[in-house]
Order: sequence, then structure tokens, then C-alpha cells
Amino acid sequence: MEKHLGNLRAFGVPAVVAINRFPKDTGEELSLLQAFCQQQGVASAISDAFSKGGEGAATLAAEVVRTIETNQSPSVRSAYSASDSVERKISKIAQVVYGAADVEYSQRAKDQLAQFCAWGYRDLPVCIAKTQYSLSDNPKLLEAPVDWTLHISDVKLSAGAGFLIPVAGSAMLMPGLPKEPRAFEITVDEGGEIVGLL
Repeated sequence: MEKHLGNLRAFGVPAVVAINRFPKDTGEELSLLQAFCQQQGVASAISDAFSKGGEGAATLAAEVVRTIETNQSPSVRSAYSASDSVERKISKIAQVVYGAADVEYSQRAKDQLAQFCAWGYRDLPVCIAKTQYSLSDNPKLLEAPVDWTLHISDVKLSAGAGFLIPVAGSAMLMPGLPKEPRAFEITVDEGGEIVGLL
């Protein structure tokens, strides 16, 4: 969370942390998160939307409105300049947002990037596709790793939407559906708890 909050500060974006309360959460856990947010100087609110729906999110909504009202003209910045080269855009995202030390390209990624630039798409913004489980391209490298290399395995073009998609690691792009749906792993145990969601 500290890294994500740091990223938002770097972008000049005011933040509110939603502390989602789930049935098995303890008061100690929630207090720990609230104290951390206070230490970071960021607003937070406990949300009971999971169990109470919209009514349970009213406190969070009020905090969001308050934050908007007190930050009406934020100085929002991008991670890179529109005039940067594609490689520079990727490097800035990797280093500033993800915390990587370097970026490495496969030969396929280099070839694809060269082709798209030759076709006149060198000025497009980039949207990096990578695992959602880590700031890195390795789903098992948790928290906020440092001194690692972002591996760009491929580059895709989304000409209609107007951006290039560097693919980091072995990220699967939609509609990459599994051979066996995850729904087959979800069930309810003897105690009435849903299991198999993660």
C-alpha cells in the first residue's frame, strides 16, 4: 500500500483508502490499517459495503466527497512525457511506478516495436500488460520489490484505441480463457463458507 500511495503522490492525485471490512476481519486489523493511513497522511474510511451494500459505503463516500472538495484543482502529472520515445515511456513506468531497475526486451518485442514505429505509431501512449499479483512481471515476487528487471516479451498495437501494449513476462491477454473454468474449483464447505475463490 505504501508504494501505491507513493505513486499517487508522484502523480499529484489526492487519495482516499477504502478499508473494506469483511465478516472475519478483527478490530485490531482494521485499527492497524487506519493507523498506517494516518501515518502516511492519507484519508481513509472503513467500508461495510460487502455486508451492508450502499449503506455500508456511506462513510467512505462522505470521505471521498470531502477529499474532492478540499482538493479541487490537483496538479496531476503523468509518469512520462507524450514526446518521449516508446522505450523511454516504458522505462519511466517500469522505474517510477513499478520500482524496476531496468527493462529488457525479447527479440520479438524489439521487432514488433520497430514495426509499429515504422508504421507511424511511435507517438502513442503505452499501456503495459502484466500480472496483477505483483508490481513486477513475476507473480511470485510480492510486496514492493527493488533492483529487478522488467522483461518485455511482446508488444501489441491497439490502433483504434490509440495505444501500444508492451506485454511484460508471460501475461495473458484477453480473451485468454483457461481450459477449465475456475468455477469448477468453487464450492461451499460443511460450515457454509465459500471456498476456492483464490
